[in-house]
Amino acid sequence: MADEQQPQNRPQQQQVQLRIDESKMTSTYANTIRTHNTQDELVMDFGMNIPMQSPNQAPTIVFTVGSRVIMNWAGAKRLAMSLGGAVRQYEERNGEIDINPGGGGQQQQPGGEQ
Repeated sequence: MADEQQPQNRPQQQQVQLRIDESKMTSTYANTIRTHNTQDELVMDFGMNIPMQSPNQAPTIVFTVGSRVIMNWAGAKRLAMSLGGAVRQYEERNGEIDINPGGGGQQQQPGGEQ
């Protein structure tokens, strides 16, 4: 008898419309990311690695931060899942992405930095 009443007690699903406001959006390009975190949030600095070489000095890479995004851990997990799915779909269509082109010595640093 309880099973017969369950469908009546379930809340009905409601359609929700989503409007996206892009009027204040800016777009930037990043070729690297630096991450750091606290117990409550993940901080991601997106920017450009620009190699600089001066005569008589060791080569230097300047990381210019263009954007900082701060997320709570639930949002960071949703972002990771979304990015993982997008990369999987891209690789299914286009082949594996080589994150170390040329095999030349540059290895990924901890925390996502390159």
